[in-house]
Amino acid sequence: MSEQPVLVIGGGPSGIEAARGIADVGYNVVLVEKRNVLGGTPELANYAALTPDFRDAGEAMAEMAATVTNNPNVDLRLGSTVTAATGSAGNFEVTIKNSKESEKVAVGSVVIATGFQHFDPGRETQQYGYYEYDDVITLVDLEKMLKAKKVVKPSNGEPPKRLCFIQCVGSRDRQIGNEYCSKVCCGVAAKESIEVRQLVPDCKVFIFYIDMRMYGYWENEIYWPSQEKYKVNYVKGIATEIIKKGDRLLVRGEDTTMGRPMEVPMDMVVLSVGMEPSAGTREMAAIFGTQLNQYNFIETTGGALNTVATSIEGVFACGAATGPADLEDSISSASAAAMKAITIVRKAAMAG
Repeated sequence: MSEQPVLVIGGGPSGIEAARGIADVGYNVVLVEKRNVLGGTPELANYAALTPDFRDAGEAMAEMAATVTNNPNVDLRLGSTVTAATGSAGNFEVTIKNSKESEKVAVGSVVIATGFQHFDPGRETQQYGYYEYDDVITLVDLEKMLKAKKVVKPSNGEPPKRLCFIQCVGSRDRQIGNEYCSKVCCGVAAKESIEVRQLVPDCKVFIFYIDMRMYGYWENEIYWPSQEKYKVNYVKGIATEIIKKGDRLLVRGEDTTMGRPMEVPMDMVVLSVGMEPSAGTREMAAIFGTQLNQYNFIETTGGALNTVATSIEGVFACGAATGPADLEDSISSASAAAMKAITIVRKAAMAG
C-alpha cells in the first residue's frame, strides 16, 4: 500500500507549520484553507506586530506561507472547505469543496488547525458600550490602527491624550461560561501599550487588570519595558461600567489595591478580548466526530504528555483549535501533530 497524504485543515500559523513539517520530511500533504490567502488570524485581523518580539506580522506570515506555496509536496487548496469525512486511521476519505466543485480525497491522517475567534464584547451585557461608543474598541481594532501607524479616536480622528486597556473581557468570566484565561491578552496589551506610546508619545496609557499574567520571558521582554521605559500605568482594579461624559469616556469601577471606587476619564478604551473556538473548529469536530471540551474547543485526550491526540484515532488537533494558545505554543503543537500524523500514515503503508 502506498503512503496516503496527510490532510491539514487551516492555513494559519499552526496549519502552515504542520504542513511544512510534513512536506519537509518527504511526505505529501493536502492543505485546505477556506479563505483565498494563507496567514490565518494574524493576516485576517491585520495584526501589526507579533507578541513578544514585535516582528512585522505581515512579513512573518508571508515568510511562513512561502514555505508551503513553493513546496512540491504540498497540495494547496485555497478557498476550500472540508464538508464530509468517512473511514478510519490510515484510510480516511474526505470531501473537499470549493466554489466550483466537490472532490473526494483519500488521506491517511488529519491535522485540524482551525484556530480561534476573538470574543465579541457585545456579549458582555453591553457594560462596556462597545457597540454604543465609537471610542470603545478592542485589541483587534487597535492592532489595525497600529499597522496603519495611526492611533486616533474613531469619533473625531484626533490622537488620544488618555487611553486605557481593560483586561479579561470575555475571559475568566463565569457568568458567560468562559472561566478560562485566554493566555495572550495581557502580553498583547503590554505590547500594544508600548506601540501606542511610540506613536503618540504624549498619550498617557493605563492598563486596568485583575492580575497580569506574563508567561515565560514575556515578563522581561514586554511587561517591565512597558512600565519602566514607556511609563505605562498599571492599575490593579476592576472596571464595571463605561459611560459617555462630554467628548470623553468615564471608566467606573474599583481600585482593588486601594479598596476604593474609581472614576477615570479616558479618550479611548481598549477592551482586551479573549479567545473562543472558531466556527471552523466546531464544524471540523462535528465532521470528524472529535469530542469537544466544556468550552467547545477540541478535546485532547493524551493529557500533558500528548497535547494533540483527539478522541478519534488518526485525527490530531493543534494550535488554538484545542484551547487558548500563543504563537509559540501553536507552532510547537503543530510540529507535534505533524510527527504523529506522519506516524499514522507510515504505519498504514507498512501494514498494507
